[in-house]
Amino acid sequence: MNKYTLAQRFEQAYQTPASGTVSAPGRVNIIGEFTDYNDGFVLPAALTFLTQVAYCQRSDQRIVVRSSMYPDEVEQFSLTEPITSGDSQWGNYIRAVVFVLHRAGHQLCGVDLLIDSDVPQGSGLSSSAALEVAITGMFNHVCQLGLSLEQIALLGQQAENDFMNCQCGIMDQLISATGIAQHAVLIDCQNLASSAIKIPDDLNLVIVNSNYPRKLVESEYNQRRIDCEQAANIMGVTSLRHADLPLLQAHKSKLSDTQYRRAHHVISENNRVIAATTALAANDMDQLRQLMTASHQSLKFDFEVTVPATDGLVEICQQAVGERGAVRMTGGGFGGAIVCLCRAEDVIVIKQAINQQYHSRFGLHADVYVCQAGAGLTINPN
Repeated sequence: MNKYTLAQRFEQAYQTPASGTVSAPGRVNIIGEFTDYNDGFVLPAALTFLTQVAYCQRSDQRIVVRSSMYPDEVEQFSLTEPITSGDSQWGNYIRAVVFVLHRAGHQLCGVDLLIDSDVPQGSGLSSSAALEVAITGMFNHVCQLGLSLEQIALLGQQAENDFMNCQCGIMDQLISATGIAQHAVLIDCQNLASSAIKIPDDLNLVIVNSNYPRKLVESEYNQRRIDCEQAANIMGVTSLRHADLPLLQAHKSKLSDTQYRRAHHVISENNRVIAATTALAANDMDQLRQLMTASHQSLKFDFEVTVPATDGLVEICQQAVGERGAVRMTGGGFGGAIVCLCRAEDVIVIKQAINQQYHSRFGLHADVYVCQAGAGLTINPN
């Protein structure tokens, strides 16, 4: 841990005090994977892992950004020139946000920024969405843009879609912007309507990062979105949200095997999200276990986004907790993390099982996080 606060580090870097900080959380999706860009339902929770941005307005039109995670790099560009990709991957997320804000007609001001984050990167906990929401929220505050939380989330999604070329849905940015402490949020991605679902006090959110190296994720992710859109088009609906299993069966002969399986996952997953929302509110572990198990199997066989390491982690945790817990892959897949809902006494059981089995089977070391549901975008002016 750095012994200096973010504000102290900002002043060291820029020789001027920060005007304040903005924070936005990572998230875990309890259930509802790849349904958001199909106008469906999701049930995520914001976490207490945060991306924080210290800021101070400049007198010119330059954006200067430093990151605690990349101390030897400085990202800077001018607001008066066209925004194009730079050499820094993390810096491109800031450029992406500026690009979509400019495109939407917002007048921005120059700023000095220092970014810090404890959202685990590459783990499927949406470190990129947290950064997009924090940066958009910072500009909204400093430049007095008057954006709502939903607008901030939508701009973050556009930054990901149109500049970073990852065709994600709205879930990650929306839960980062609007998360509610101690609650999961049921989101209808068609109209962004949401309702908070209290996570029972005796239920633990255990996230296990597989540390499996993720490769070629964006191209695979984007292809699955194309598959879903093609399936919806063949079935004559605007999105898979408006399809059901009987309609899918009626069109099976017109769909490729891949299109059919992708659509089958999304349609069945939407049904599981609604059922899981009721089960979570009722603290019904038996129902949650069945739904999350079915979700993981669908992600493995219909959507084909799991890898042996995440399948193995799910299996290890399922065997360790039996009927006392609910486990599945979470996030974009191709590695990343799994999520387990369990009681407090089973957390140590899960940790021991992973320590005993995971490395010997897969040659990897997993990181285990016992999490709480946190709040969304927060502005802290000095």
